[in-house]
Amino acid sequence: MRRGNLDDLSVFLVVAREGSFTKAAAKLGVSQSALSYTIKELEARLKLRLLTRTTRSVSPTAAGERLLRNVSPRIEEIEGELAALSDLREKPSGTIRITATEYATDAVLLPKLAKLLRENSDIKVEIVSDYGLTDIVAQRFDAGVRDGEQVTKDMIAVRIGPDARMAVVGAPSYFKNQPVPKKPQDLVEHNCINLRLPTHGGLYAWEFGKGSRELKVRVEGQLFFSTTTQMFHAALAGLGLAYLPEGLVQPHINKGRLKRVLDDWCPPYPGYHLYYPSRRQPSAAFSLLVEALRHRP
Repeated sequence: MRRGNLDDLSVFLVVAREGSFTKAAAKLGVSQSALSYTIKELEARLKLRLLTRTTRSVSPTAAGERLLRNVSPRIEEIEGELAALSDLREKPSGTIRITATEYATDAVLLPKLAKLLRENSDIKVEIVSDYGLTDIVAQRFDAGVRDGEQVTKDMIAVRIGPDARMAVVGAPSYFKNQPVPKKPQDLVEHNCINLRLPTHGGLYAWEFGKGSRELKVRVEGQLFFSTTTQMFHAALAGLGLAYLPEGLVQPHINKGRLKRVLDDWCPPYPGYHLYYPSRRQPSAAFSLLVEALRHRP
């Protein structure tokens, strides 16, 4: 197969995964018309329709699904081997794509990556903020950052942070007219600030535990956000109760800007982990990144 055909297959994979020519064009940095032409040429050569196009979305046909399923791993293997060639260079290089929440990025990734990036100018790191349980293989990330409890068993997981806790907080102004909740079930009577998860559009259920008891509470309220940063600012403004990482709110609790409740119902849980596929052949740059992020108590 000539190189052009391989490039066309790579373009098809991106369009099929994104389900949109617009998103694929933005990701690849080319025009939608160029992508459409490439796909049409590929379909003409194969004499098969690979994508079904509507005004709202793009989805693979049966032939497209088969191509996506069987060719995608091979393309990724080729790209991985090409990336691994950087090991033969004097200096580690390459771009590493990571999916992580905003708080994990601010609290763990950036402080630990600072030294690595200063000492290795040929290493680039792209961090995409995401609160969903992203399929890093399908979305072509090199790694993801999540709580230890959220990492699937088929991934290599490296602890990059200590155990952590969540906290339920509200501003003093909120509690002027509201009672302090004594148990998680009391939250149903409060104006709570919700986090909407991008993967399936549902709302995050607040998780609690005490001794052997564990429970989740579906809270209600007037505000819905897609990031904890927005929730945090809304809580500071007295607009409701928020369920947030302890490290994010503790300085404001200490200064009296926020009041913590249900402290005894928020036990520690495994902190942030970097996870990536076990079949991955790590490049020198990726290995350096893992060691830079590794948690050392």
